[in-house]
Amino acid sequence: MTAPNEPAPPADGWRVYAYATCGTCQKAQRWLQATGDAVELRAIAQDPPPIDVLRQVRRLSGLPVRKLFNTSGRVYREGGWPEKLLTLSEDEALAALAADGMLIKRPIGLRFRGGEVVAAVVGFAEPAWVAARGAGA
Repeated sequence: MTAPNEPAPPADGWRVYAYATCGTCQKAQRWLQATGDAVELRAIAQDPPPIDVLRQVRRLSGLPVRKLFNTSGRVYREGGWPEKLLTLSEDEALAALAADGMLIKRPIGLRFRGGEVVAAVVGFAEPAWVAARGAGA
C-alpha cells in the first residue's frame, strides 16, 4: 500500500525512514549496506511516513502504537506525550506521528518484495531486521 503522496515503492528492497545524526539509524544503514539490498532512504523529520504507512508499520510490526513513539526525544518529553497517549485513540496517536517525524521512534524499515510491503521494523535490533529481510521470500 502506497500513500497518494508517496513515490512508487521499490520492487524489492527497503524504504527506511531515518534521521541523519541518529546513531541507531546509522547502525541500521551500515547493516543494510553490508546486505547489498536496495535501500531508499527518507528523512524522517522532513518527510515522515503518512498515517496509512504508520498503520501498516503498526500492523506488520505487531507493536502497540505507543511503541512507535520516540520516548527519549525532546519533542516527546516537552510535548507532554506520556500523558497525552493515555487519552488518545490509535488514529489520533498515528496522526500525531505523521504530523511530526521527530516523535517517531527510528529508524523505521519497510521491506518490499514484488512492490508490496512484507515486513516492517521499528528501531534497530539486528535479529528483527534479519527476520524482515527474509520475509516474503
